[in-house]
Amino acid sequence: MKRLLIDGELVAAERTYPTLNPATGGVLGEAPDATTADAESAIAAARRAFDTTDWATNTELRVRCLEQLHRALDEHREELRELTIADVGAPRQLTYSAQLDEPIEFFRYYADLLKTYPLTEELPEKEYMGQRHRRWIEKDAAGVVAAIIPYNFPNQLAFAKLAPALAAGCTVVLKGAPDTPLTTLMLGELIAEHTDIPAGVVNVLSSSQVEVGEVLTKHPDVDVITFTGATSTGRRIMEAASPTIKKVFLELGGKSAAIILDDADFRAAALHTAFTICTHSGQGCALTSRLLVPRAHQDEIVAIVADSFQRIKQGDPSNPKTYVGPLISEKQRDKVDGMVRRAVADGATLVTGGKRVDPGFFYTPTLLADVDPNSEIAQDEVFGPVLAVIAYDDDDDAVRIANNTIFGLSGGVFSADEERALAVARRIRSGTFGINGGNYFGVDIPFGGYKQSGLGREAGVAGLNEFLEQKAYASVVK
Repeated sequence: MKRLLIDGELVAAERTYPTLNPATGGVLGEAPDATTADAESAIAAARRAFDTTDWATNTELRVRCLEQLHRALDEHREELRELTIADVGAPRQLTYSAQLDEPIEFFRYYADLLKTYPLTEELPEKEYMGQRHRRWIEKDAAGVVAAIIPYNFPNQLAFAKLAPALAAGCTVVLKGAPDTPLTTLMLGELIAEHTDIPAGVVNVLSSSQVEVGEVLTKHPDVDVITFTGATSTGRRIMEAASPTIKKVFLELGGKSAAIILDDADFRAAALHTAFTICTHSGQGCALTSRLLVPRAHQDEIVAIVADSFQRIKQGDPSNPKTYVGPLISEKQRDKVDGMVRRAVADGATLVTGGKRVDPGFFYTPTLLADVDPNSEIAQDEVFGPVLAVIAYDDDDDAVRIANNTIFGLSGGVFSADEERALAVARRIRSGTFGINGGNYFGVDIPFGGYKQSGLGREAGVAGLNEFLEQKAYASVVK
């Protein structure tokens, strides 16, 4: 039985709730169902650890603890891999990249960065009223952090929030997603059993109750909220945080477009886009779920994507050859299927897919053509293996359609002329972008969005700065 981590102790909750294996629909295990009282205790522990220990100022300790946690994750990598496959429904091959192996490196990256990162910056001296004034800036930990993650990439998202927060000297209450609690709880176990992280510095909760999240976002002792999830929830978090003016870092939804220009290698571009939307069954906020194609070549490109979908292996996520696993839940499958059916009713053409596969929560890769760029399927996040094809007339029209969204998280463009591709890319309002299939993901590169895709950046130096405050000093030079 997994346990909560509160104030340095692994503790059982008063009650539990069942968590399901999305590949079978059966009960995988019981997760502790933290209460609002548990959340209050975790916040109190984090507050005490920040205010009364040297965690925020002891850089050497923080480096050592980050390195210990990296080592513990590395040593328990295979155990965590199997748990991730079962808990998340993540295909095994994906755990060798974004679902597990690459995110583990966040802890080593921030340990190494902390060894050289300048927490003090000297500014030029200033003459004032006949005296010389030394001026400098010091960067301090921002305080107690509430970190709330969704179900789709729980390891990556937990590590990307926890590692820079700890490097900065913050203390953290980490709340795992209700649908995928076990991987996050295992992180708490490794922290408690294999690191010197002081009691209260990291607290890990799992809960099925929305009230627990509300406590974390409203509590006056929480200084920073970092949240990944739906834009609608992000709006509510901003509202909840406003009475106490908390620092809010949000990584929200996306409706990213892949643009195939008329001089591109259509087959290579179509194949790349087909495999992208099928990554983790489309359950990724930055995946390109709209495919913008030259009107004169729409049928040709649609045929290539449709053929690709037929060849992508869907099935048991524990099978190394599987590329498309299940959706997270029956509720999510109902949502995806409902959006596909409404799209067809609105005039889109169902080229292939649109089928449920049992047992488990599988949904076949789905291709919709003749999509209206203003329709629901082109505007709202699906979070499933559904690709909407939209025809455009010229480069200006493609840019207009790509930017016709409240989101601005990612995108891609394909062209034989890299300068032309880059010219298009620079006109798209998004925080990340791939050119001819370029992969920007990494622990050292900032990730985040424009518009209603969020606030702030995760990973890289920018990710560390999200958890730091800056204090300016001046002293009269004697």
